[in-house]
Amino acid sequence: MLNKATIREGMGFGVTSAILTTLGLFLGLLSSTSSKLAVIGGIVTIALADALSDSFGMHISLEYGRSENKHNVWSATIATFIYKFVFAGVFIIPVLLWSLTTAAVVSIIYGLLVIIYISYLTARQNNDVVWRVIISHVLITMVVILLSFSVGKLVAHYFA
Repeated sequence: MLNKATIREGMGFGVTSAILTTLGLFLGLLSSTSSKLAVIGGIVTIALADALSDSFGMHISLEYGRSENKHNVWSATIATFIYKFVFAGVFIIPVLLWSLTTAAVVSIIYGLLVIIYISYLTARQNNDVVWRVIISHVLITMVVILLSFSVGKLVAHYFA
């Protein structure tokens, strides 16, 4: 039987990591190269490699902690991979449909909406103040966005 708690853990980690990692990569590549091919290659690579890496990290973390049985460990591992892969892969759609600038705006909006929704679910589940959780998570997301874009600009300035 599937353990809903471990699947939720994998989902929460996978979705959040997919959004932050892929947005960071996208905006860093956009600001440093402005190459659609580089952005597409980066998104495809991160969707697969980072999903595998993070799900394996989740697996090892749960095994190392020994707080879960093997079935729960595998539930969280598989959930992390699926959510990470799917939510990172979605970022390719705007890049294929629009210019990189428009795709970036659409992707930021998509990312923020998903983070707000996950934050809402998390706050409700933990009986926290919903708006505080949402604001803190959106602020963290914005820091990732701004830092990634800025680092891309610095790389372009110093290495291009």
